Amino acid sequence: MIGGGEEATTPAAEGSQPLDWKFAQVFGERTAGEEVQEVDIISAIEFDRTGDHLATGDRGGRVVLFERTDTRDHGGQRRELERMDYSNGRHPEFRYKTEFQSHEPEFDYLKSLEIEEKINKIRWCQAANGALFLLSTNDKTIKFWKVQEKKVKKVCDLNMDLSRAMGNGPVVSSSISASSKSCMANGGCDERSSGYSSIDTSLPSGGLSSLRLPMVVTSHETSLVARCRRIYAHAHDYHINSISNNSDGETFISADDLRINLWNLEISNQSFNIVDVKPANMEDLTEVITSAEFHPTHCNTLAYSSSRGSVRLIDMRQSALCDTHSKLFEEPEVPGTRSFFTEIIASISDIKFAKDGRHILSRDYMTLKLWDINMDRGPVATFQVHEYLRPKLCDLYENDSIFDKFECCLSGDGQRVATGSYSNLFRVFGCSEGSTEATTLEASKNPMRRQVQTPTRPSKSLSTLPRVLRRGADTSGVDANGNAFDFTTKLLHLAWHPTENSIACAASNSLYMYYA
Repeated sequence: MIGGGEEATTPAAEGSQPLDWKFAQVFGERTAGEEVQEVDIISAIEFDRTGDHLATGDRGGRVVLFERTDTRDHGGQRRELERMDYSNGRHPEFRYKTEFQSHEPEFDYLKSLEIEEKINKIRWCQAANGALFLLSTNDKTIKFWKVQEKKVKKVCDLNMDLSRAMGNGPVVSSSISASSKSCMANGGCDERSSGYSSIDTSLPSGGLSSLRLPMVVTSHETSLVARCRRIYAHAHDYHINSISNNSDGETFISADDLRINLWNLEISNQSFNIVDVKPANMEDLTEVITSAEFHPTHCNTLAYSSSRGSVRLIDMRQSALCDTHSKLFEEPEVPGTRSFFTEIIASISDIKFAKDGRHILSRDYMTLKLWDINMDRGPVATFQVHEYLRPKLCDLYENDSIFDKFECCLSGDGQRVATGSYSNLFRVFGCSEGSTEATTLEASKNPMRRQVQTPTRPSKSLSTLPRVLRRGADTSGVDANGNAFDFTTKLLHLAWHPTENSIACAASNSLYMYYA
């Protein structure tokens, strides 16, 4: 990442070389002409801290978990090789682990408001005792989930004198012989899904004399059980747009348009309002909170972005109500460039801290910006993502595409950043000093099909870019590289593996994974 010193020379030199991205896996790929159900569209994606698990949430309120399989047998050896920056030629492989219904559609009778079940954000918590913990939220309610393996026990040998019991009725009650056998075909039953073992203690009709003790009980296959441990509700008047775990492992924040609340994981009936930007008169409202994130190592520091293109850093040690920021990061407006769309495209849709905690990545509609928290006079790097769309802002406004909220992510080493675009494209930029890496990839089995090496700033002047007449229904066009793009297909959600050059991205209902 950008910075001085002798230690940064080698990584910067390595980071200046563009990566060779390859397709790894796809889950839920659509067949040609298949119609995608609205509830199946992925709305959130997140790696855990180790990168061995991946979670996705969809608009139907479901959370799907994937686990890594290529490190299971040689996990320790592979991690050691990774520390040595050695590649063994194998790409990360994930498999489906389990899924559960996290949220259901609700109705707020006091406000006559329907609450969608769509998962807005997922955040992993610290694992403990072999169990996985994560937070998921829709517009109003946050839930704390525990996913754990439960062993299913079964009586495999009744040790019964069948010759004496056969003439006197059934050997055992139906709860063992009938229920268990009928459930075996589809892989589980009510007793298994609840996570508790069930052993039938009914005596055979032949009486005690026909039963020879002890009975043999064995542990068969394990069953994954997701259990909701806490529900954090009724704390937000507006839609929740962000949740973020604290590095202390005990607290987390949730943010809506006007407030940020601090929660303790163990206490669900109260939270502390630490940021409130709601004015006394709502007519005086000039900006709203769009995203919030805790610092990765400093438990007292967090950042939040606004619809006016600014990022504020706050220190919770200064006061209980952190309405005043400790640092403000915003780019001054260039005189003479203001237009009707200026404030709309300046709105920041996502922010992420780098792993080292020194840099913040922000995504607005047109650009990615990298900020150094020690330098608030301007971003240290700006990456043009949608500059070729500037002539089409009127069309984008009419079909509401200009309000799309694209996410962003950083590599674990801080050398690269990535974000999504239209036509299921995503872009990877090198952010080390002197790097000109800017790679365009498509979420498909052939990601390099539309790959074009482009400079971080447009090579053509705005006057030479293709222009079209204003038509609200027009959702196709040509980008600066001559590729056709489509506003109806967009890659909003993606995540970078915490330790490897591996990216997971969501295109509609499909989860694509790539490695380099």
